[in-house]
Amino acid sequence: MRGRIFAIAMALVAMIGFAAPLAAAEAKQDFTLVNKTGYDIDKVFVSPSKSGDWEEDVLGKDTLDDGDSWEIKFHRATRTCKWDLKVVYSDDGSSAVWYDIDLCSVEKITIRYDRKRDKTTAVFD
Repeated sequence: MRGRIFAIAMALVAMIGFAAPLAAAEAKQDFTLVNKTGYDIDKVFVSPSKSGDWEEDVLGKDTLDDGDSWEIKFHRATRTCKWDLKVVYSDDGSSAVWYDIDLCSVEKITIRYDRKRDKTTAVFD
């Protein structure tokens, strides 16, 4: 009897051990986007890296003003970690894109625009 209880307990521990990483990966992709570009952003697209579609603008009708941040949330069932990010500026419709971002390990993305080099960069924290 004692051996059976021990076996059941070990099976439960093993199941919890396997389930924990799966639960931790769910909605782990949530992140904060910080706009430090000097310009307002009209649209933000976040799509799985393997997708050929940018899907919907996560800002909807809103605008991400310079100096502001936006919390981007994912559904709990979302499991993929690699995502692409595209921002579209309000003033001229130009855009900047980043590919294969591991959102399972990133909590904040800060974007900046360098006028001298005419380049938008991102820091992933």
